[in-house]
Amino acid sequence: MNLINYKLTFCLLIFLSISKIGLGQDEISKVLDTWNKGSIPYAYFNNIPEADSIVFLDTREKEEFDVSHLKNAVWVGYKNFDKEKVRQTVPEKSQPIIVYCSIGVRSENIGEKLKKLGYTKILNLHGGIFDWKNKGGAVFNDKEIVTDSVHAFNKHWGKLLHEGIKVY
Repeated sequence: MNLINYKLTFCLLIFLSISKIGLGQDEISKVLDTWNKGSIPYAYFNNIPEADSIVFLDTREKEEFDVSHLKNAVWVGYKNFDKEKVRQTVPEKSQPIIVYCSIGVRSENIGEKLKKLGYTKILNLHGGIFDWKNKGGAVFNDKEIVTDSVHAFNKHWGKLLHEGIKVY
């Protein structure tokens, strides 16, 4: 292979690699654009403030939460959303809350319920726990030990999880 062909091949490989890196986020963004209304503003992995006052609410099912969740997150459920647990955990309606689920669809629905309950500072974690893990964020199991496992919800949505060990 001559030098020009080598350079062209190298440039093409670099371009394809860069394109592939951004693909996961584009997939999640497309899903969120399709399924979400934008009623709850997003919090992004790289822009979450380091504040002790932020409460993370996990809006997935209990079996998902037990496999992995964000540090100090409080499980409130989805199908059987526990608003009393929210009231006990977050008594102050102006306390900052970040809701999350696998990618951010179910958490938007719970965020809307929180708004109806009078909470005023609610953000939805863009890309949920999948994007959190994909970007190198730590997740914890039911014993509060760092784990590489993430409940991937199902095989269809699990395609959006590129890091960690998928558990179904």
